[in-house]
Amino acid sequence: MNSYFKEEIIRIAGTELIVKVEDIQSLWSGYGRIQRFFFKGGNCSSLVVKHISYPEEMNHPRGWNTSVSHQRKLHSYQVEIEWYKNWRNRCTNNCYAPACLGVAQQGNEILIVLEDLNSTGFPARAKALALERMEICLSWLAHFHAIYMHSEPVGLWPIGTYWHLDTRPDELKLLTDKNLKQAAPGIDRVLNHTKHKTLVHGDAKLANFCFSDDMKKVAAVDFQYVGGGCGMKDVAYFIGSCLYEEDCEKYEVQLLNIYFQHLKDAISGSQQGVNFDKLEQEWREMYPYAWADFHRFLKGWSPGHWKINSYSEKMTRRVIQDLENR
Repeated sequence: MNSYFKEEIIRIAGTELIVKVEDIQSLWSGYGRIQRFFFKGGNCSSLVVKHISYPEEMNHPRGWNTSVSHQRKLHSYQVEIEWYKNWRNRCTNNCYAPACLGVAQQGNEILIVLEDLNSTGFPARAKALALERMEICLSWLAHFHAIYMHSEPVGLWPIGTYWHLDTRPDELKLLTDKNLKQAAPGIDRVLNHTKHKTLVHGDAKLANFCFSDDMKKVAAVDFQYVGGGCGMKDVAYFIGSCLYEEDCEKYEVQLLNIYFQHLKDAISGSQQGVNFDKLEQEWREMYPYAWADFHRFLKGWSPGHWKINSYSEKMTRRVIQDLENR
């Protein structure tokens, strides 16, 4: 990290003494890293710093080193900055996101300085969740979707999620499932032309949620792919990140009921003009479409991925049949 960025971090922290720097994780494909800085004195004891540095040679772990992939990543960091600058302040404690304390850019490097969730009540992480703990995250998504219902995604992705069809031509080209490949534009069209749209987180996997020690409160991170769309994209993707295929099918109705109950409560508190019954009916019909949409990406991107399973195939066949009957 260059001296300019270090000076910015020190300025934001209000101190001259960095006690320790802790690596949290590398960014995807070698585009930088996330670190936790500890301080003595000043405004805070610690901060999280996302340091983006565009690599001279791209090194995607699955070999997707294309110009399309590179440009998508570059744009995603600008979207994240826009999110923190102009959208995050609408989040409430029911859908908490870390505060952005500063942004700096120099050449091919970007610095995003964030509140450290570890020190503000969300130090726990989970590799797996029981059903009752999944409800906490579904509640977060419901309140997030309610707050941004019918918002135009200005400065964000027009259509959110990192697997959106228009941004994944390389993966579609290599998709060997001919029926799904043929249906992909139709799935995309139906899913993204719903009457009720909101902002979707776009990467709402379990790994992007941070919990309180008692696992009763949650916050979310990583807003690179936030944008417009149907909330079912986040819900399907989150459930798929938590459960294996048998449980995805077994608990589908129960988990959707939980999400929609929280969404109803959140809508009644923040969006008085929304007809919730029509919203729920439309989005429930879109749940299989959201599942099939991600399945399309996954089968082109990583044909041997563990998430490609019989439940996903069944959902996708159901959607393809529905498209034929429209």
